[in-house]
Amino acid sequence: MNPFSYRDGILHAEEVPLPQVAAAHGTPCYVYSRAALQSRFDEFRRVLAGRDALVCYAVKANSNLAILSLFARAGAGFDIVSGGELARVLAAGGDPAKVVFSGVGKTADEMREALAAGILCFNVESAAELERLNQIAGSLNRRAPVSLRVNPDVDPKTHPYIATGLKSAKFGIPFEEALPLYRRARALPHIDVHGIDCHIGSQLIDPAPAAEAAAKLLGLVDALGAEGIVLSHVDLGGGMGIRYRDEAAPTAAEYLAPLLAVLAGRRERLLFEPGRSLVGNAGVLLTRIEYLKHGGAKSFAVVDAAMNDLMRPALYDAWHDILPVTQTAGAGVEYEIVGPVCESGDFLGHARRLAVAQGDLLAVMSAGAYGMAMSSNYNTRPRAAEVIVDGSQIHLVRERERAGQLFAGERVLP
Repeated sequence: MNPFSYRDGILHAEEVPLPQVAAAHGTPCYVYSRAALQSRFDEFRRVLAGRDALVCYAVKANSNLAILSLFARAGAGFDIVSGGELARVLAAGGDPAKVVFSGVGKTADEMREALAAGILCFNVESAAELERLNQIAGSLNRRAPVSLRVNPDVDPKTHPYIATGLKSAKFGIPFEEALPLYRRARALPHIDVHGIDCHIGSQLIDPAPAAEAAAKLLGLVDALGAEGIVLSHVDLGGGMGIRYRDEAAPTAAEYLAPLLAVLAGRRERLLFEPGRSLVGNAGVLLTRIEYLKHGGAKSFAVVDAAMNDLMRPALYDAWHDILPVTQTAGAGVEYEIVGPVCESGDFLGHARRLAVAQGDLLAVMSAGAYGMAMSSNYNTRPRAAEVIVDGSQIHLVRERERAGQLFAGERVLP
């Protein structure tokens, strides 16, 4: 479904015209569609119906409590990468017994918090982490459930910053070191070996690399079983891509089909960790044009959203479609869409042809993933408001920050 469409020349989110959102909550503002969020999750659930499978939403994609609570009510698990994300999941009503804890740098305090909460599994990413986790669990008189995140050295064919399954990446345990580390894990007194984990990267359009990684993983699972190390689950991570521009993005059924074919007949429980594919196209960043600046070489539309609000264009040179909220006639002008931050890298889009005027609203599309979650207060800019549209209703799910909040914890020298 496409929750954002024009009606009588006005861009709507479900039944709500976006100018109504701007009037009520200002700009910049993230706007999400509840129907789209629910639809994306339901799509995964339908494809996995009849299997022993758990969909663990990757919290890092968008960690707003309202979105987490929506997925929790739908029965989702959660993939977290920090103690803060665990706190968010619990605050949103998520079940800790459905939480997997990924990430290469888990601290001792984070391990204690996760053990106390009773999470499903730690996705361990190094021998040193395994030893620390055993020590921490022992100090609490507990046993830590673990999977080893295995790096299969498979090229995910995506942007190098979000490729995580190559031998050169910081993530996971090299494939050839996994078997001896599983043996070590079995021998540790405060470790319970539960599963195996693999995540090769993000924004994957072609599922073939993920299926290749799954096949390598299952070979290792069988080798472990021959040694009496029997795993209860296989976690194939996330990474399914979405359409930002002209990508032939797969549906959940198309993406999962080759993976499920590889897994046919297996007894292990299946875990998947989608993030971007659940929330990316369910949100837009609503922004207003402050000034139109016409120069000799380029023309600029200076908007009130900036790189601190949406980092992806500056960080990855990522494309987001940018649409006028109100359609007008005319050929338009080719603009650089830039923000007010004092960096030449502060742009949201290059060379976009738009028929717009000062004060008009723009919608930066496909901004539901890694938008608000990666935002910052650079230039002492308060972060944007967030709303969820549900039919004709607008729910404010995060208030806009105020400048005073940003330095409330600071102190001047005596």
